[in-house]
Amino acid sequence: MKPEPVTDGGEAEGDVLAVAEHRRGDLRDVSFEAITAGRQLADDLGGELHIAVIAGNVDGFAETLNREGVDTIHTVDAGEEFNHDLYAGAVESLFEEVEPAALLAPNSVNGLDYAPAVANALDLPYVADAVDFAYDGGFEATREMYGSKVETTVAVSEEPFAVTVRGGEWPGAEGAGDAAVEPFEYEFDGDAAGSRVVGFEEVAGGDVDIAEAEFLVSIGRGIEEEENLELIQELVEVTGATLSSSRPIVDNGWLPKNRQVGQSGKQVTPDVYLAIGISGAVQHVAGMKGAETIVAVNTDPNAPIFDIADYGVVGDLFDVVPALISEFK
Repeated sequence: MKPEPVTDGGEAEGDVLAVAEHRRGDLRDVSFEAITAGRQLADDLGGELHIAVIAGNVDGFAETLNREGVDTIHTVDAGEEFNHDLYAGAVESLFEEVEPAALLAPNSVNGLDYAPAVANALDLPYVADAVDFAYDGGFEATREMYGSKVETTVAVSEEPFAVTVRGGEWPGAEGAGDAAVEPFEYEFDGDAAGSRVVGFEEVAGGDVDIAEAEFLVSIGRGIEEEENLELIQELVEVTGATLSSSRPIVDNGWLPKNRQVGQSGKQVTPDVYLAIGISGAVQHVAGMKGAETIVAVNTDPNAPIFDIADYGVVGDLFDVVPALISEFK
């Protein structure tokens, strides 16, 4: 059954159903960003914001997700971790129950697994990887193409529709809410599921998740040689930061893949992002522009990184980094 949107005099009126995400017992940041994006869309549509939390400690998750702007939280108490059949089936059933005008999910590995399947099953127009959107008589999503070099707008002329939103583009929802928490009964046969999470295996160097770090010291081509990592490591130690990098450092084999920030690496939103010797290519910026404070060190005063930096130092990192180490010591 495909729900029909409710309209009044040409003005959109419809609810939004956003899906939360968790892993290994913890809600992910994209869940709170999805609340902010979902609230924005619900306001545009003139409706309410519904949050779905599926599997795991749903009661505890619901309590944490009860942020300002959320109207109803639906809990699906089945399974522990992400499962394609569970999420696709539960979201589809919940969508038919709530009958929203829009389905919103994170543009994550999990979201990209079930969201297209749900959109296909419900015959919904589907837009992936939105970095912004607006509603003015119709839904328009902003997407990036050609390695984030070009922004394009995708218009959706019918409702309901489905959209996945990129992490780090919306701030995480804050403030205590007063949402109603409603258990949603969904029968799920885990033994009959076609796929399931059986465990987690960290990639090389997986002892650190840069996406969770509050302070990142990130390095680029400007460090010149692998031997110069020792200087950066000293800065990391005295500041209590976490080390990350742009893609060339990983491509050279100087750091493992899990340290890479950018479109082909990880998206990060630390409190402080110190970019050392990074020019600011659009692919890298796409992964870190959500940082609260960006500090850049580069010898080129015209480096693109300075366009988004809150603070910039035009200077040689081999002069600046020792000075920072000395100051922090």
